[in-house]
Amino acid sequence: MITALTGFVILLLFIVVVRVPIAFAMGLVGFFGFAYMQGLSFENIMDFNWNSSLSMASKRVINTAQEYSLSVIPLFILMGNLVTKSGLSHELYRASYAFLGHRKGGLSMATVVACGGFSAICGSSLATSATMAKVAMPPMRKYGYADSLATASIAAGGTLGILIPPSVILVIYGLLTETSIRELFAAGFIPGFLGILLYLFAVRYVVWRTPEAGPCGDKMSWPERIQALNGVWGVLALFSVVMGGIYLGIFTPTEAAGIGAGGAFIIALYRRSLTFGSLFDILSDTARTSAMLFGVLIGALIFSNFINRAGLPSDLLDLVTSLDVAPMVVILVILAIYIVLGMVFESLSMLLLTVPIFFPLVQSLGFDLVWFGIVVVVVTEISLITPPVGMNVFVLSAVLKDVKASTIFKGVTPFWCADIVRLALITFISSISLFLPELLYR
Repeated sequence: MITALTGFVILLLFIVVVRVPIAFAMGLVGFFGFAYMQGLSFENIMDFNWNSSLSMASKRVINTAQEYSLSVIPLFILMGNLVTKSGLSHELYRASYAFLGHRKGGLSMATVVACGGFSAICGSSLATSATMAKVAMPPMRKYGYADSLATASIAAGGTLGILIPPSVILVIYGLLTETSIRELFAAGFIPGFLGILLYLFAVRYVVWRTPEAGPCGDKMSWPERIQALNGVWGVLALFSVVMGGIYLGIFTPTEAAGIGAGGAFIIALYRRSLTFGSLFDILSDTARTSAMLFGVLIGALIFSNFINRAGLPSDLLDLVTSLDVAPMVVILVILAIYIVLGMVFESLSMLLLTVPIFFPLVQSLGFDLVWFGIVVVVVTEISLITPPVGMNVFVLSAVLKDVKASTIFKGVTPFWCADIVRLALITFISSISLFLPELLYR
């Protein structure tokens, strides 16, 4: 365990202090850590046989690049980029505003609902936040919304992008733990909708405390509301085809991603939002994002090889067994670690660093890996709006240059509390379902 923990500390120093990109940091520490487990030392570094370590690293690169199931990542990213370019975010916000805008805090509520709908197609929290900031912020400022509430509703609503299917984070978790992506997508629905509901309550709480923070907008007639719904048929159709096909077993998640990307391309053509220049930009951005994710994933897998070779998962299990504590106590400790790490780590980095360490322990304690994946993603959502490194907050402050990050962090507190409530509910319900049969038959 000492060797693995030392490697983990070195990795943290590389990332936090030296500022080495996480893909290279994990790859380097994993490679040399693996070599150390094979007998590498300062004395024999010139004569050391590197074949084993080089073979391990090269196989990870080749196998990852050739893995058919990984093609789901660039395809879902392409689908999200095409949807973003087609302007459906404006239609989603308009439809949400038609039903909610006339209420106290209604524009913020409409923003949260629109973020949830956009997340169902985009699958990226940062892209959702950046896109909805341009769509939702002007009307909220027009009606005199406080910057803290307006930006917080965008930042918090944007976090839904990594939970509501199709989610790239859930795909990566499924690949790391060899868990069914289909089951992960199915399990993400209820927590995602619960997040939207709790965020709406958070908005209501803010305007109850400070009514002037969220004035009412204009009330639309029912014919206007029905007309606004006509603009979101593309999102509904695409989402129904992609997710319905997965759940009904018509096609695999990878095939669904291809169909989704093709459907998004057809919608963009129908809406006449594509030019050769914009298509080139979409494809280039998809390639850059995919290459970044693949690089990080390869580094994480190399680091995971070192962690497993050093025996950290089995040592953690032995340690937990010797402590003789309830399995749920272990889960609570893991969640506390995630929340602390979320204060200093970006969400994807945190996921890739911790999942290879924790999931063997969680599995051995009898917990379902699909449930644990949802819990991990919810905690990761919390990290996106947790100071001092809430990535969604800094994306917003970059897009909205006249709003300070401190203002957004101040406004996001009620939404952060709503996330904690959701996390507690998911954890509590799981503990009941897992241990109630044992209690009944004692």
